Amino acid sequence: MTDDQEFDVNDEDSVNVFYDLTVWDADQRSALVESLAAASIQHAWRGDELVVPEDAEDATDDIFERLEREIGPFPVPLNDDEDAIEFQLEEWSVSERGVLNEQLIAGEIPHRWEGDSLFVISDAGDDVDELLDAIESGDLAVLDSSAPDGALNTLFSIGDNLARSVDDATARMQLFDLSPKLSETSPPYGVARNTWMSVFLAVQQLAGSFTEEPFDPEHIATAARELRDLCRPWV
Repeated sequence: MTDDQEFDVNDEDSVNVFYDLTVWDADQRSALVESLAAASIQHAWRGDELVVPEDAEDATDDIFERLEREIGPFPVPLNDDEDAIEFQLEEWSVSERGVLNEQLIAGEIPHRWEGDSLFVISDAGDDVDELLDAIESGDLAVLDSSAPDGALNTLFSIGDNLARSVDDATARMQLFDLSPKLSETSPPYGVARNTWMSVFLAVQQLAGSFTEEPFDPEHIATAARELRDLCRPWV
């Protein structure tokens, strides 16, 4: 097909090639369209499928390979007619699902999401079970987070200063300002969930020690040292 011929995806006399891009996001599709246009490859969309003429298949495959290197890896879709295993993940946080999705993509495991349910190809069931266990145990780090920037550095400083002096008003004010902004389900970037849980609980313990009756400075100092030591590897 020459460049000046109009490409008609519904032409029964032409042979076309279809690419299922159901799981591609808008940015990935935009990069693909730009590459197709730059290569003067005629194309069309039928729902979530990219359609190109048969004589453009090799050139299109080359573009997919280049984009895989530059902005991939890309999700592998799970077709409706493939044997699948369902995992109910309604109690999982957004960050946990993000980790899971990244691992599924990196492992080239065919999958699809339907609301809170994850469906994966049956052959990968055991691998996904292990992946879920690793995320739940905190062995895999969170890829993104809503935790305030520099939270671990600030917490280390708070713990260190209060361990030196429980009367440090600045450290105490920082503690009570920062602690409500922390969430046990949103670790800082790159911190495993089980590690963050220990830090989060130490923050709550330290903050709570200021309101205990009777007031015990030594208890505050102990809680401060624990928080400082937990944060030390990250600063």
